[in-house]
Amino acid sequence: MLRTHNCGELRPAHINTTVTLCGWVSISRDLGGLTFVVIRDRFGITQLRFNMDENKALCEQARKLGREFVIQATGLVEERTAKNLNIPTGEIEIKVSQLTILNTSKTPPFTIEDETDGGDDLRMRYRYLDLRRNIVRKNLELRHNLAKYIRNYLDEAGFLEVETPVLIKSTPEGARDFVVPSRMNPGEFYALPQSPQTFKQILMVAGFDRYFQIVKCFRDEDLRADRQPEFTQIDCELSFIEQEDILNIFEGLVRFLFEKVKGIDILSFPRMTYDEAMEKYGSDKPDIRFGMEFCDLTAQTRNSGFAIFDNAEYVAGIAVPGASEFTRKQVDEYTDYVKRPQIGASGLIYVRWGTDGSIKSSVDKFFSPEQLQTWLQAAGAKQGDMLMVLCGVKTKTQKALNELRLELGNKLGLRPKDTFAPLWVLDFPLLEWDEENARWHAMHHPFTSPKPDDLKLIETDPGAVRANAYDLVINGVEIGGGSIRIFDKALQKRMFSLLGFSDEAAQAQFGFLMNAFEFGAPPHGGIALGFDRLCSMFGGADSIRDFIAFPKNNSGRDMMIDAPSAIDEAQLKELNIALNLKHGTPTN
Repeated sequence: MLRTHNCGELRPAHINTTVTLCGWVSISRDLGGLTFVVIRDRFGITQLRFNMDENKALCEQARKLGREFVIQATGLVEERTAKNLNIPTGEIEIKVSQLTILNTSKTPPFTIEDETDGGDDLRMRYRYLDLRRNIVRKNLELRHNLAKYIRNYLDEAGFLEVETPVLIKSTPEGARDFVVPSRMNPGEFYALPQSPQTFKQILMVAGFDRYFQIVKCFRDEDLRADRQPEFTQIDCELSFIEQEDILNIFEGLVRFLFEKVKGIDILSFPRMTYDEAMEKYGSDKPDIRFGMEFCDLTAQTRNSGFAIFDNAEYVAGIAVPGASEFTRKQVDEYTDYVKRPQIGASGLIYVRWGTDGSIKSSVDKFFSPEQLQTWLQAAGAKQGDMLMVLCGVKTKTQKALNELRLELGNKLGLRPKDTFAPLWVLDFPLLEWDEENARWHAMHHPFTSPKPDDLKLIETDPGAVRANAYDLVINGVEIGGGSIRIFDKALQKRMFSLLGFSDEAAQAQFGFLMNAFEFGAPPHGGIALGFDRLCSMFGGADSIRDFIAFPKNNSGRDMMIDAPSAIDEAQLKELNIALNLKHGTPTN
């Protein structure tokens, strides 16, 4: 070993011990007769001391050290005169007797500190330098520990970790696939898995009973803070279980993780149906850390002579606590917020209920104080609150009101990062209608089973069929979801038919699964939890990129290695792909 200790482990107990450390130069301070150098590795930092009076040559050598030089230093551990109790090694320093420069370094393009001066693109281009920052390293240490705890819990619960293929078959349902051309099978392609769904079901047919995998998945979709083209999920499947079993097991996992990582005892996992979530919050992943539930005012505002309400399919509001004191400027800011194209509302109507009992609104010309009072009471408002109302097409208005509610929650400090409110959302629709293509789509995926009580509706009213599905939501973020699967071949065939698959197409796409079902498929179900999202939640961050060693940017590019990139013409030819030079796109 080139070192006897790492840079984070020396303490007063090591005083008068000769040690050798290796690491990167973090800080260098020349004080004339003394030079201090702070050396850093993954484990921490240690201060080195060089004395001009004792060893002039060594001190001059230390003065030439640049930031991020890689060095080896040998010396005696001594008590530090000016102690720094904010760091673990702050009571000692090393009186250096030998210094070796293992490698020099160019001046970094940004400071390698918690509060760096590097922007996102610059740090991603030099990700290997960004990873030296303490704050980034701690994120990846949290990720490591989280994976360790998950494996321990699932192992104790009887799960077997099994790896599934990365090169699979493309399927038409879900997000877009990333495809990989096959050299040995010209004109044919693999796909990278969006999830190991069919393989884990086959493992249940194979009798593995309880499977899990912390697995990389791929989706070619638009990116945002909680999405990456490649992401990691905790993928699980169990045999001979029902929905209640899965909810209990994975409540246990989440409780276990909160206890181990945050030292928090999560007691309550309330449950809510999809319909209830949409009516109360306009979202299938509501943040229940705070109130402001929707109040449907459609009936109370109909035929009022106010055309905006009379012509609206849906009118609803939220009572904002303490907001009667909002200034006109603040109200205008929220109005502008809901009118943003991505929100889509046409405007905002408000009713102030002052602390003195007065009631004023933006629609005083059309509604009496008595009518406005009934709105306030219906919404559960109190004196000092403000009722904010939106109207329009129901689904669009619910979406806009949900966005407004979350924005208000942020501005009013109702969504603290150190408070956690888990929630199970149940009874999703099995299918959703695609107007553009005039066909049904699976709300989750084609293998989700319908609620047994709704089986009779499949032929007559498929849109009313509820799925035997469940999502785990924490603080308004979908952490994971799953379902009880179809394990009967006839029902699976009917599901494919509802989704527009011919018998031939279903056999071509999923014949391997249907064939497996002919050999005794057990009742089974599962869940997948977003590992990256769990990491960012436990780490108190909004973006999953902070917890991925080498993430992509919002354009799906790896800035460090400059990927994706063009492929050599010889490679394209070998893969039987010709490049359309006019458009710059490959053709087969």
